[in-house]
Amino acid sequence: MKVTIIGSGYVGLVTGACLADLGNEVLCLDVDAAKVAMLSEGRVPIHEPGLDDVVQRNVAAGRLRFSVDPVEAGRHGKVQFIAVGTPQDEDGSADLQHVLAAARQVGRHMDGWRVVVDKSTVPVGTAARVRAAILEELQVRGADLSFSVISNPEFLKEGAALEDFMRPDRIVVGSDDEKATAVMRQLYAPFERNHSKLMVMDVASAELTKYAANAMLATRISFMNEMALLADALGADIDAVRRGIGSDRRIGSHFLYAGCGYGGSCFPKDVRALARSAAVANVPMRLLNAVDAVNERQKHVLIDKVERRFGADLHGRVFALWGLAFKAGTDDVREAPSQVIARELCRRGAVVRAYDPVAEGQARRVLDDVSGLEFVNSAMAALHGADALVIVTEWKEFRSPDLERMRSQMRTPVIFDGRNILEPAAARAAGFEYSGIGRP
Repeated sequence: MKVTIIGSGYVGLVTGACLADLGNEVLCLDVDAAKVAMLSEGRVPIHEPGLDDVVQRNVAAGRLRFSVDPVEAGRHGKVQFIAVGTPQDEDGSADLQHVLAAARQVGRHMDGWRVVVDKSTVPVGTAARVRAAILEELQVRGADLSFSVISNPEFLKEGAALEDFMRPDRIVVGSDDEKATAVMRQLYAPFERNHSKLMVMDVASAELTKYAANAMLATRISFMNEMALLADALGADIDAVRRGIGSDRRIGSHFLYAGCGYGGSCFPKDVRALARSAAVANVPMRLLNAVDAVNERQKHVLIDKVERRFGADLHGRVFALWGLAFKAGTDDVREAPSQVIARELCRRGAVVRAYDPVAEGQARRVLDDVSGLEFVNSAMAALHGADALVIVTEWKEFRSPDLERMRSQMRTPVIFDGRNILEPAAARAAGFEYSGIGRP
């Protein structure tokens, strides 16, 4: 099947590469000529495990192409995926300007019946706005062409996106058009061989499903972070609590890890956008507002621990910062706790030596205004002469470090573990003062 993907960012590129890998002819459209040139050579501008191999393989096979030409894109695919960004607007809502611009572009250049698929995370009612934008362009052209607009939200985890796409838990399709639904069934037929993954529902329900899923996961994280603060106060171990409640099949074990807060391009933005949509509908989301507030507070928990140990004035202090990405497996630093922690430590006069195996480039761009922040090329280099280590990202290489060597590098053997990845007893046996999140 011929497929056009409008937007070759994270979602668009993964979607396009995986559909091409299934034998489809995919054209990815982007406005960034430099990015298109890079991708056309098989080079991937983002860090996602395995993605570069899939892109290179399908570019070489001719199934995956990239273009800046909207005319070519509009005429190529019977299925037109809109996979552009929906950044947070000033009032917390999703900014749909790029989605609607993509829709107008489809209307200007389509030359036959099209299935227009909202892949971007968008609020309820967006499909109707996309439909109106396309109709407006067709009327300007005087073109009598039919089309369908459906919702097919993505459920990709950064760091595991290929696995999520190729082995999905479910494929949600919001459609009120049988012909369009049949096309989507054909497109996703390779995933239906063992048992049905496709869930067809009305468009509004599909749009809401994506937001509800992310809001639920964010809620679990913030709940455990609240419990971790209580565990700190009461002398309980949040890791033991996690195992205790996670063994209950009604609850399950996923997204129950306490830490220094969630980040990334999805959870913070989507929780706020859903709350904003609810407010517009006059249905206040008190729980979602609390989830967001708890998370923002949690990003300061390690700073509070540092202050209790070293005081508010950190001039002359050096802190090693392990991890800049909001989670392991990605170079994404958007809304990452590391940004808050690095800025606050440096604001108080400290020198921060930061190391991340893949996210340094992205972090340099967003933290280039921070005086006192240095980037180093290894975890051990960050520790040299440090008064304390602050662990912010749960990279595998941080899980079993040489504690004796670490202690020999540091001026003061203190660890603030924002992801609870070290064993407290082992750290203390090696001579460290260890402080985790909700761990006695």
